[in-house]
Amino acid sequence: MALNLQTATGNYGHTKSIIDGSLNNDKVALDWVEVSPIIGAFRRMIRGMEFDISEMAISTYLCAKSFNKPITAIPVFPVRGFHHGAISYNTKLGISSPKDLEGKKVGVRGWTVTTGVWVRSILKEGYGVDIDKITWVLAGDEHVAEYEYPSNVVPLPEGSELAKMLAEGEIAAGIGVGQVDSEDVKPLISDGRNAAVQYFKDKGVYPINHTIVVKDEILAANPWLAEELFNTFKAAKGSYITKLDAGVDLSDADQGIVKNGKDVGGDPLPYGLAANKTTMEAIIQACVDQKVIPSKFSVEELFAPSTVSLS
Repeated sequence: MALNLQTATGNYGHTKSIIDGSLNNDKVALDWVEVSPIIGAFRRMIRGMEFDISEMAISTYLCAKSFNKPITAIPVFPVRGFHHGAISYNTKLGISSPKDLEGKKVGVRGWTVTTGVWVRSILKEGYGVDIDKITWVLAGDEHVAEYEYPSNVVPLPEGSELAKMLAEGEIAAGIGVGQVDSEDVKPLISDGRNAAVQYFKDKGVYPINHTIVVKDEILAANPWLAEELFNTFKAAKGSYITKLDAGVDLSDADQGIVKNGKDVGGDPLPYGLAANKTTMEAIIQACVDQKVIPSKFSVEELFAPSTVSLS
C-alpha cells in the first residue's frame, strides 16, 4: 500500500502533476490539500504541523529551523523571482537614492517575510544602505510565534494600512505594498528588472522564495522518501517545462517564468543544491544580518541528507 501524505502546495503549472495525482505510485501518494493563498499553509504547518508536506517561504523555514521545528526541506524551490521592483517610495519626502531611507520609516508585511529579507539585502549589499538605521513598520506578525523582532522594528499603528501610510507620507517607503493610488508613489529602484538581472549576473543569486518541507518523523520512518519526493517534484516540473518549450496557450504566469529563464540563461526553476548553493548562502547570510536567525546554517544541514547530491 502506498504511503499517503497530506500535501499543501501552491497551484502552479509545475505542480499540476502533483495536484492531479498523476505521479502517484505504489510507494507514495500525495494527497493535495488546497490552501489559497498558499502563504496560509506556512503558519498552519509551523504552529500546528497540519500537513505531512508543505510549501514554505525560505526565510520562514530558516527561522523555524532556528527554533528546532521538526521539519526538513528537500531542494525543490517552486517559487522564485527578482525583487528589485518590490519597494516603492514617496517622492515628496526628499529621497533621491536608497541610502536616503536611513533615519526614516519603511513598511513591510512581516520582518521574516522572504521578499522583505531579499529587498533589505539588496538595499544593504547593492546600495550601501545601513538597514539598522531604518525604522521598520510591520503590518502583521510572524509565522514562527516564538520569534522576537530587532529593536528597530515596530508594529503598524492600529487601524492603519501600509499603502495609505505610504501615499500620505507617514512612511517613506514600503516593500510589497502593491499598487498605491497616488502619483507621489514610485518604484525606489528605477528599471528594477534590469537592475535585478544585473544583480544576478554580478552575484550569481537568483532569489528563492519558497521550498518544500516534510515532517521529520515521516522522513525518519521512511528513509527512502526524501529522494522519492524530490524526483516526483522534478518530474512534475519536467512536464511543465516541456509545455513552456512548446510555447502554446501560455498564461501570464507561464510567460513570466519563461522570461525568468531567458534572463538567467537557463532553467527558470532550478532544483537541487548544486544549482542553488550560491543563492542559499546569500539568503542564509541575509537572515543572519537581519537577525531573522541567530547564526549561520550550512546549506547542506537544511536539507534531507539523501537529497543533497540530487539535481
